[in-house]
Amino acid sequence: MLSSRRRTPALLPLKDDLPTRLVPWVTLLLIAANAAVFVRLLLLPAPLREETVLALALVPHDLTHPGAGGMALRGHGVMTLFTSMFVHGGWMHLLGNMLYLWIFGNNVEDLMGHVRFIVFYLVAGLSGAALQIAVGPEARVPMIGASGAIAGVLGAYLVLFPAARVSTLIILIFYVRIVEVPALIVLGVWLLIQLLNAGSMGPGGVAWFAHLGGFLAGLLLVAIFRRRRVRQSLY
Repeated sequence: MLSSRRRTPALLPLKDDLPTRLVPWVTLLLIAANAAVFVRLLLLPAPLREETVLALALVPHDLTHPGAGGMALRGHGVMTLFTSMFVHGGWMHLLGNMLYLWIFGNNVEDLMGHVRFIVFYLVAGLSGAALQIAVGPEARVPMIGASGAIAGVLGAYLVLFPAARVSTLIILIFYVRIVEVPALIVLGVWLLIQLLNAGSMGPGGVAWFAHLGGFLAGLLLVAIFRRRRVRQSLY
């Protein structure tokens, strides 16, 4: 969220080894929706594109100061909590988020079911936005991106499949190789990066607390949203 600027990760997940019983329709629809919004905005003239992105983005100040002007006065403030989840700042921002959503979302959806998964996804996104707003209620920087919601999916995946093997591109200076790594390590490194950057409030342009809020929601809510019967063979 906020922008597409990110550090090159040391661990980039490519796929996991878990099969699914259900076709992950919700995951596929979410990816399609995010891609469609991005392409639609890309086709707009630059001035109109910027105006539209600002209209869809979440601005913490507008929600915490509803009488001070801005989108909240036009009745759109609350809706931006949802619309901001489908807007991305660039190709890398979009592709990175959708890669994580596809790798980890399909298995979480498989255990939750379609309806529960979409509700879970949106609640995680709202939780991420809530923590970011709580940390910076006066912020006027527009927040965009699905990172908070996807972080919730990562949190759920960590609880459900900590031992799953994830094919991961490892980049350590001159060492570049694809290896299978337990999900616990891949997601643990991801979480460590979020914590370190949130603690240092950098780099600018990334809503680190939205990531943490979504992830925490995923950890806590997975027990409520998961179905009772779980295939133990997947662990």
